[in-house]
Amino acid sequence: MSTTDSQTPNKFIHWLKNSITARMFMVGFLTLILLIPLFFVQNLIDERAQRQQEVVAEINEKWGEEVLIYGPVLKIPYTTEVKKTVQNRETKTFETQIEEQEHIAYFFPENLELTTQVNPEIKNRSIYKTTVYNSETHFEGQFAVPDFSEAPSKPVSILWEKARMVFQTSNLKGVNEQVNIKLNTHTYLFTSKYEPRPAKALEPVALYTMESDFLKTESLPQESKVNFGMKLHINGSQQLRFIPVGKTTEAQITSGWETNNFTGNYLPYNQDKLEGKGFDAKWKVLDINRPFPQQFFEQLPHLNEYAFGVNFMIPVDEYQKSERTAKYGFLVIGLTFLIFFLIQSLSKIGIHPFQYLMIGLALIMFYTLLISISEHSNYFNAYLTASIAVILLIALYARSILKNIKFPIFIAASLSLLYSFIYVIIQLESYALLVGSVGLFIILALVMYVSRKIDWNS
Repeated sequence: MSTTDSQTPNKFIHWLKNSITARMFMVGFLTLILLIPLFFVQNLIDERAQRQQEVVAEINEKWGEEVLIYGPVLKIPYTTEVKKTVQNRETKTFETQIEEQEHIAYFFPENLELTTQVNPEIKNRSIYKTTVYNSETHFEGQFAVPDFSEAPSKPVSILWEKARMVFQTSNLKGVNEQVNIKLNTHTYLFTSKYEPRPAKALEPVALYTMESDFLKTESLPQESKVNFGMKLHINGSQQLRFIPVGKTTEAQITSGWETNNFTGNYLPYNQDKLEGKGFDAKWKVLDINRPFPQQFFEQLPHLNEYAFGVNFMIPVDEYQKSERTAKYGFLVIGLTFLIFFLIQSLSKIGIHPFQYLMIGLALIMFYTLLISISEHSNYFNAYLTASIAVILLIALYARSILKNIKFPIFIAASLSLLYSFIYVIIQLESYALLVGSVGLFIILALVMYVSRKIDWNS
């Protein structure tokens, strides 16, 4: 082998060790390689978040899921005349016959007053927790004399003897006492009605129907209004909502739960709803506030989208914050490698690619520490613990590589500022983009300032 051939590998190795361009390519390549374990960490966060949702759903299913209440509603059958043309077999002529067909009309209350006391509690399973509650709701109101003028066809007769009360809820499993309704002086028991359901419900929250026995004459609003009252004891989870079926619907929900989130199309009107511990929220919804009338014919419509109420779910945002933090992983790895690259270029201290790789893996470990600690504590404690552990690890490792104390201190200070900057961005909502952009601009300016003395032609 000639002398020229033997010197070629030596020149290439010397170029890799001493060329700034070679080191730049090496650092960039390692940064891209570290995106692979970072991707697996992001998948781990997604899996843990999904597991948390599965456990919460299992607890809620056994206790009683979301409660959505629809009713009470007055159900009255009626008949209409239908003309049919039939052929007489004997005379071979066509004749017109009049038949009566039965239809159903549904009437909402004239006014509806709801008073609800909710007692939430926290259920735990392993490291996961969710909120469940038991509630007691009192219904009071009036039914006005039904108006059949909007019926598709003029009624021939109203079948008052077949009138019933209808009540719907999303959570039959959670009902823990018999449901009765009192109309004037008579009380009627609700019983469940079987209704075949499609494989996939059209509504996100499916409603189950309960009906009363046939109503007595004294309980019917044939000539004047009829007062009603009922009580509902029900267990549930996630949230409690009501559909405003009254021409005037007034609701009051009281609870000692401090984490509250009012949900739905309508918000409480009272300003003192959050005074003291818990809340005492009041709603008033008029018929003019909602886009549906007081009566329907043939079938009850789906009105879930117009419900209002309270959400009792615990805001579990540790996984969401961890996921957002992991999205900045590329930035953290890139800037950390850039700091070591600048130190290496300015001080002429050699740093092996393996040492870069160890530093990168230490940065990846931050996210696994963050997600594992946050499952047993809050996000702030997890972030603080994980960042301190990783900063100390990298600083001590840098001390052994760089052979002095000033560079490791600088690296620890830089990483502390970087992790603090990311934490601030994660906490912000409206100003996250602005703060992030300004911060990155400042970092770029500092890099440009420090790198101005580097001889890039070497």
